[in-house]
Amino acid sequence: MKGACALRVRSRIAAVLAMALACGPARAHLQTSGMGPVCDGLAHFLTSPEDLVPALALALLAGLRGAAYGRSAMFTLPAAWLLGSLAGLSAAVANAGTLGASFWFLLLGGLVVADAKLSLRSMTALCAFLGLVHGYLNGSGMGLSAAAIVAALGLTAAVFVLVSLVAALVVQLRAPWARIAVRVAGSWIAASGLLMIGWSIRGV
Repeated sequence: MKGACALRVRSRIAAVLAMALACGPARAHLQTSGMGPVCDGLAHFLTSPEDLVPALALALLAGLRGAAYGRSAMFTLPAAWLLGSLAGLSAAVANAGTLGASFWFLLLGGLVVADAKLSLRSMTALCAFLGLVHGYLNGSGMGLSAAAIVAALGLTAAVFVLVSLVAALVVQLRAPWARIAVRVAGSWIAASGLLMIGWSIRGV
């Protein structure tokens, strides 16, 4: 009974997350918050699940692997995100779409579920690739301006804070049940990716 209830809750959470992504595709142009470009960048990251969730999953994975991995993710991901954003500022609008987001959900969520024993070099490369791709998508179409650069810095700061806090929290977990809970969170992320793929195929 408890297992069935937990499965239903997990399915509902994954469905809500997938619906949020499917109904709100990423936009390159930041929504103006009225509080300046730094806050615009922060708000964009925190309200864009296609950016927020992969970064969260990567932080969970890094935390599971240990302190050295957490430090690598903490610096590599934001730095790559900033470089990608700056590279994309003068580019035309680019959007990976729902399938692109679902790929990251499946990959990173699956790695968390499996508690994948990646090498430190592989983790660093994964952080760099994710940061460059998502940073470029964020920066594309924004236009090369001082405000856009400041917004990119704000977005990068949000990435840094998220990865630092989440990775540090997970690194400290020692109880088996706590680490299992982290892997369950990864299963929700992967399940959301599967739902998005299904809805994309059906044209929802």
